[in-house]
Amino acid sequence: MRRMRVAAVCGAALVTAVGGVAPAAGAVRGAEAVRGAVAVRDAVAVRGAVAGLAYHGSADIVGDRVDVRFTPHNHGPAAVPDSVVRIRWSQPLEEGQTLPARCAPEGDRAVRCRVGRLGAHDSGERIGLRVRLREAPSEVLLEFDPVGSDGTVDESRAAERQRVLVLDTGDKYYF
Repeated sequence: MRRMRVAAVCGAALVTAVGGVAPAAGAVRGAEAVRGAVAVRDAVAVRGAVAGLAYHGSADIVGDRVDVRFTPHNHGPAAVPDSVVRIRWSQPLEEGQTLPARCAPEGDRAVRCRVGRLGAHDSGERIGLRVRLREAPSEVLLEFDPVGSDGTVDESRAAERQRVLVLDTGDKYYF
């Protein structure tokens, strides 16, 4: 049902963009699901390009060190021209750490990593990240949140967010 609604909204937007008749008010009911996103496809603006971003990998914590390895995936039917993921830690990070070239600190509890282009139903390059926390907690919560997708969004931003609780047990936690 959701795919049919998105298809109807995309079709209505295409008709409107190329100068057709405006759709009836009932046909645009699902418009809030796409939040006005605009993707350019074949030089025609199409509202509602849908991506399904997810991050699959593992994380472990030993003392004050957290190792995170993940691969970005786009499970949706629309390509993502450029994407960035923000990873937030529930504990503050130690300052002055060396991060991978595509990653940069954001405040005292987050890191942004450039994922790059993801085609429809495609996987990106694996990202490995090791950070040190200011203290050695017994657990840390990681939150993955896509922040840059060049106008291509999921139907529900909440569906793109992932949370992983990692305990200091020496075990790897898979997500």
